[in-house]
Amino acid sequence: MLDAEQANPVCGDVYAKMFMSGEGLEILEQFKYLARPNAMNVARPRIIDDILRQELSANPNMQIVHIGAGFDSRAYRMQGGTWIELDEPELIGYKNKCLAVDACKNKLHRIPISFATESIAEKLEPFKSDQPVIIVIEGVFMYLNEASAKQTMHSLQAVFPRHKLICDLMSQNFFDKYAHAIHKKFEALGARFTFTASNPEQLFINNGYRKMNTVSIASKAVEFKTLKIPKLVLNYLMTTFRTGYSVNIFETN
Repeated sequence: MLDAEQANPVCGDVYAKMFMSGEGLEILEQFKYLARPNAMNVARPRIIDDILRQELSANPNMQIVHIGAGFDSRAYRMQGGTWIELDEPELIGYKNKCLAVDACKNKLHRIPISFATESIAEKLEPFKSDQPVIIVIEGVFMYLNEASAKQTMHSLQAVFPRHKLICDLMSQNFFDKYAHAIHKKFEALGARFTFTASNPEQLFINNGYRKMNTVSIASKAVEFKTLKIPKLVLNYLMTTFRTGYSVNIFETN
């Protein structure tokens, strides 16, 4: 929301403010001083935006599935695609109230799911396809334990045997050195990171994927000028910060 208000926004998500209630603005105040996490949390969706725009340019009819979609508005901001959003029933209900599905120029399906008790595979069964599909899981995997992460991967592979998975991953070293301040804020709100590993990409490689690309969120934040760190310092003196949190593209084997 704050990025969209800038003269030269990185994401330009003009829909974000629709979801910001008074309570949301109060929560935002608690995070305002966390300059680096805020800068990277603007860069991360822009990275994914750019990847999706490239995919849609090649195939305007691409099916895009967003697991844990939250208040994402890409279906409204991008040209083309059939969009499927899954999230908790309360969130989907609030999102529908703030931004109606029929206001979207692209085909959009919103599916409520209780992740703790309902099956992702069953919810997505009506959209099952052996054609190429893009799956976005943004800001989610660090909250899942390893067993849940594996189950999610296998569910997606069963429904969409040919897909690219776009997700962000955080290494244990990055968490230990840089993520404690923001994690304390999340814990106070009832959430905590449970999946961090020295090489989180390996879990995906061991479970039916090959890695296609990795994009450093910190490097992009510097490029987008949301993060004020000299490139030489980032590249040579802050290796863990540069490489430890990234957007990754995997493809099914």
